[in-house]
Amino acid sequence: MHVSQRLIVVAALFVTCLITANIIAVKLISVGADIVLPAAILVFPLSYLIGDVLTEVYGFAWARRVIWLGFLCNLIFVGFAWLGGLLPGASFWQGQAAYEAILGYTPRLLLASFSGYLIGSFANAAVMSKMKLLTRGRHLWSRTIGSTVVGEGLDSMVFITIAFIGTPAFAPVFILYHWAAKTLIEVAATPLTYAVVNYLKGAEKIDVYDAGISLNPFTLKEARR
Repeated sequence: MHVSQRLIVVAALFVTCLITANIIAVKLISVGADIVLPAAILVFPLSYLIGDVLTEVYGFAWARRVIWLGFLCNLIFVGFAWLGGLLPGASFWQGQAAYEAILGYTPRLLLASFSGYLIGSFANAAVMSKMKLLTRGRHLWSRTIGSTVVGEGLDSMVFITIAFIGTPAFAPVFILYHWAAKTLIEVAATPLTYAVVNYLKGAEKIDVYDAGISLNPFTLKEARR
């Protein structure tokens, strides 16, 4: 199975955006007077953009592999961050509280983050794959925006519900804020998506259509239905 250098770069960028988003998500930023969003709003939508590129150019089978790779890499990062927090600090080091505040993930937040990521990413890829067949490869903008509306919507709903329901911080309107902000970023990035997709299709000399490919996220085989 041939793996091109360009595909490796795209996969590496996807994983980098995902892990970066999870690190900087602990900082909350204000947008206007009433809207509060995580700083990850700046980078997390890029993982969806890259996911769109993966599915559009290389097909759902490769997108599925990279989504699971991102999950594994993020799990490894979180595990070692947790172990690092357990190690005794040097006598002169005063950063333990800051370390735990930034990298000390609670089980509930981890469940929310991982669940939202997997559900949203696979929904995004599946919608991209199906819409490409339905549109016969035309109107790329409709696929990137449509898949983001579904994927980011599910991601935001799952993450915020699991992370905050039952606490004073839970407010359903935050789901709308997250979903709208991420979708707007995807819309604004549409010209960039077109440029990257057109470059990769030309350079790789491929344009994959997922006719008959299983959209089951739990298999790594390119099984035909």
